[in-house]
Amino acid sequence: MCFICDRIEQIKNGANPYFVRELETGYVVIGDNQHFRGYTLFLYKRHEGKTELFHLEPEERAKFMEEMALTAQAVSRAFGAEKMNCELLGNGDAHLHWHLFPRVAGDIENYGNNGRGPVWWYPMEKMYADENRPTPEELEDMKQRLRAELDKLI
Repeated sequence: MCFICDRIEQIKNGANPYFVRELETGYVVIGDNQHFRGYTLFLYKRHEGKTELFHLEPEERAKFMEEMALTAQAVSRAFGAEKMNCELLGNGDAHLHWHLFPRVAGDIENYGNNGRGPVWWYPMEKMYADENRPTPEELEDMKQRLRAELDKLI
């Protein structure tokens, strides 16, 4: 089973502390590491050979995209983003999932183009450092803020 399928099983079993909300096509979860405050993922519910957007039927793809956009809007509002970065990669975990990064000025320090550029210009060892994991209290606050914004949109 893939890492994301494992995380979805944890959601179904009530054991994923990062779970925020279930939508029709996927699950909204707060990211484990929070260098980019409010970093959220939207995990597609199924895996079975569906590793690219073009693998989905048009109606399912449209719904998945719509729910991702609503989730990105909620993340932006909940965490005060100046800009949202939305990525659907899948090279590491070949399971459809969106990375939703709320961005603010200076969040990559002086890396990139004088502190401007994509999240992957920030050093991974800094982005995924243990000190970027939210405390249980911070995590609960983040989940509540995001749920409240999702409730307004859905």
